Amino acid sequence: MKLNLKSLSLPELEQALSAAQPSPTAVRKVFAAVFAHGAASVEEVCQAPQVPRRVAELLRENAEMPRLEVVERRRADDGFVKYLFASPLGGRVEAVRIPIFDEKYVVCVSSQVGCALACDFCMTGKLGFQRNLRTWEILDQVMQIRAEADRPVRGVVFMGMGEPLLNYTETLRAAQILSHPAGFAIAGPSITFSTAGMVPAIRRYVREGHPYRLAFSVTSAIPEKRIQVLPIEKAHPLPELVDAIREYATVRRERAMIAYVTISGFNMGPEDALALKETFEGIPIKVDLIDVTDPTGKYLPPSAEELKAFRDHLQILKAPIARRYSGGKEIGAACGTLEASQYGGVVLPSPGAAG
Repeated sequence: MKLNLKSLSLPELEQALSAAQPSPTAVRKVFAAVFAHGAASVEEVCQAPQVPRRVAELLRENAEMPRLEVVERRRADDGFVKYLFASPLGGRVEAVRIPIFDEKYVVCVSSQVGCALACDFCMTGKLGFQRNLRTWEILDQVMQIRAEADRPVRGVVFMGMGEPLLNYTETLRAAQILSHPAGFAIAGPSITFSTAGMVPAIRRYVREGHPYRLAFSVTSAIPEKRIQVLPIEKAHPLPELVDAIREYATVRRERAMIAYVTISGFNMGPEDALALKETFEGIPIKVDLIDVTDPTGKYLPPSAEELKAFRDHLQILKAPIARRYSGGKEIGAACGTLEASQYGGVVLPSPGAAG
């Protein structure tokens, strides 16, 4: 089996190259050539400065650098760009380049082909689960988007297709490489994992002390409502999830991010705000409100008046409340709409394509 240079953390790379007896500097140069500089081939890595000949010979004989195929790029009017990737291992996934003012980009990556959680308002959940992505497949989404970007990539959110904590080993390895100074050099707090409530994995994450952030998808603090849209409520009931969130906030000494998908006529009343208050009493939180985007039309986002009234109700939380902009709706790039299929928007040519 070939040595996949896009799947190895720095310690793993050091072990893989041990037969060539490289210096720590040489190992770091190989690592940086792959991730920091985005080498396009094994040969390009071999020709990087300070890569010894014996290391280059080992790489030429044993290493590979697979690549996702960019099937399509679509640009929305608000500047969001969605990439559709096909993997040589099978399946298609999507990633989104998110503009942050005129300064930088954040990349929303997928961690699985499909998703097993079947959240009722999420198009990815309707695909069912096919498989976990490997580390290199996650990182290659960022590498290819970064290579085409006109400004730096300064953040990554695991909020694309799949539940990242169900692919724990691969996603955490990817985050370690993304945050390594000789890798992508993205600050740990600028990497966020979104979870619908995989409690055992959350507790493991807290024990291991990772520097990345978690965002907890709650959507309703009334269990009878939550279970209607988030079937994970059956496996990990809300009280169990809240205990894990309390542990997370206590250990990290920071507010836990509660993601709340706003659905007109469903979870926007004063009773919903009161349930949030009672459920998270004593836990420092901040609430991200995210308009539902459901192409089937079953669930609708709240009107401006409904949203304003709900934000007024939420004042009883005495916690920061933010409305997360969910962009790229016309290209299927908004939260809950990734399904590896075509939408509208402007189809972008490959960089350097004629015409």
